[in-house]
Amino acid sequence: MFFGRKKSAPAVREAHPGIPAIRCSICTGEQVAGFRNKETGRFEEVMLLKTPGDLARFKEQYGITGEIEKFY
Repeated sequence: MFFGRKKSAPAVREAHPGIPAIRCSICTGEQVAGFRNKETGRFEEVMLLKTPGDLARFKEQYGITGEIEKFY
């Protein structure tokens, strides 16, 4: 009953007040997409990036075009 049920495509979310960024781990190579606060620089995680498709989905959900800043 619950298996095989497809989810609807996510709607574009409203713009986030922060700057889109990707935090990369030097040791493991793990990447997390999220937003950095413009004033404090604090990073808010949104989603783990496992494949290039995950990054495309993140950009699509938040209406982001162009490159995203990476920091380590």
